[in-house]
Amino acid sequence: MRLFAELVIKLGTSTKTNDKLDALTHYFTGVDDSDKVWVIALFSGRRPKRTVNSTQLQEWCREVTGLPAWLFEESYHTVGDLAETIALLLPEPDEVAVSHGEAEGDRENLSFYLRQLMHLAKEDEAIKKEFVLSCWQRMNKEERFVFNKLITGGFRIGISQKMIVNALAKTVGADASVIAHRISGDWDPATTSFAALLSEEGAGSDLSRPYPFYLAYALEGDLASVGNPEQWQAEWKWDGIRGEIIKRQGQFFVWSRGEELMTDRLPEYQQFKDLLPDGTVLDGEIIGLGSGKNEISFLPLPFAALQTRIGRKNVTKKHLNEVPVGFITYDLLEYNGEDWRNRALEERRAQLEKLVASAAHPLLQLSPVISFDDWEDLAAMRTLSRDKGSEGIMLKKKSSVYQVGRKRGDWWKWKIDPLVIDAVMVYAQKGHGRRSNLYTDYTFAVRQGDQLVTFTKAYSGLTDKELEEVDAFVRKNSLEKFGPVRTVRPELVFEIAFEGIAASARHKSGVALRFPRINRWRKDKRPEEIDTIENLKKMLELYGK
Repeated sequence: MRLFAELVIKLGTSTKTNDKLDALTHYFTGVDDSDKVWVIALFSGRRPKRTVNSTQLQEWCREVTGLPAWLFEESYHTVGDLAETIALLLPEPDEVAVSHGEAEGDRENLSFYLRQLMHLAKEDEAIKKEFVLSCWQRMNKEERFVFNKLITGGFRIGISQKMIVNALAKTVGADASVIAHRISGDWDPATTSFAALLSEEGAGSDLSRPYPFYLAYALEGDLASVGNPEQWQAEWKWDGIRGEIIKRQGQFFVWSRGEELMTDRLPEYQQFKDLLPDGTVLDGEIIGLGSGKNEISFLPLPFAALQTRIGRKNVTKKHLNEVPVGFITYDLLEYNGEDWRNRALEERRAQLEKLVASAAHPLLQLSPVISFDDWEDLAAMRTLSRDKGSEGIMLKKKSSVYQVGRKRGDWWKWKIDPLVIDAVMVYAQKGHGRRSNLYTDYTFAVRQGDQLVTFTKAYSGLTDKELEEVDAFVRKNSLEKFGPVRTVRPELVFEIAFEGIAASARHKSGVALRFPRINRWRKDKRPEEIDTIENLKKMLELYGK
């Protein structure tokens, strides 16, 4: 645990990518293989189920420290993170217990603590409490923080899967693209060895294993800078969930880009199983396709409609009829059991067209290629994006191979300008991590007559200097306090940008926004000049579905 705690602190405090990469490589070089597997799992979202809840941790901490509930809550609201709050409040560790713990070699291992936490799932609260308190007693502050994080949630330390892959590639001397593929898929860190995880045999034994996704960079500047238009293929950028459909040896799987196995959530996809040949992997977009009247059409439904489906464990016939979920495919990664990623896009696309035509299913659609003569022609087509139910245009070089991760040069995304609306801030809450002492999470409202109606939250888009200015305003102009939330004087006006808008019965305003963020601070506007609920509803009529 000591080495893992040191790693987490280094990763969390470093702002340079190379420093983080060096820290990960150093860690992988010096720890047991069992710990390597768990670090890969933890930093790629494969966390064990929680066996101790937050309420229990708070109660045990208050019992050890003797703090009243109100003072613990105030401390929690100030720090902004439960794991860190507990680590800061606990008394200094018992030196004898710490020395005893360090003498027991296995207790230094990250895997020991994770195995113990998993074992506690079937134990009663008294046994859970005894284990947690004994760990707190023999750990220093940094180790306690990391141990608490293992229990309560993920590590927000800016570690991407790409960084994990690069560190592993340096450690074992293998190609990064090979490593990325082998650590993908459905594997259990409790039962998978490091050697098996990275071996070719291990990769081949998991029929469900997806390929790492190829991601595009946002296109900035002059479109003509990418070169000759004839070298490029243009497609619409669909607003769904990136996914892979896999059929191998008669078995069928659906993965999301977040490496979540979604096969059971999409029962309509089972029809594809008999229509696709063995050894096929398709890349594309999981997206609602339909009119809501038991008719399937190519016009995609808004993302909000898809959300009503993907969160359900039990999908009824009514759900299937109202939001049939289709798959818009745009690339072929495997064919006849052979990896096609190193073939040119033109070749992959030609075979993909044949596959989709042969399947002939309305929910399995081929992403259309946009015909254009020159860049000006394509720019005009881009203005039609919202009418097509898309977020903009994807540009892909016809000669490009399918790479791993985000690469510059061959694939670009050219999104349409966001929708914007002026609103006033009415609530503020402190952030997390390095922002835990600043009010950085805001709720915004528009006018409805003489009243203000809240319609969205946003916490990104301001500079560090602007965040400090807003924080100072909140502290001086708070009107009421509701736990960590402060009601503030409605004086600060901001332009809120968002990608889409949909009707919502869950929100007081009647609308829900897609990817809301602060576009700019409108210091030139007074609160009386903000937009109205009618403006939002007009946007819903124009751009909602």
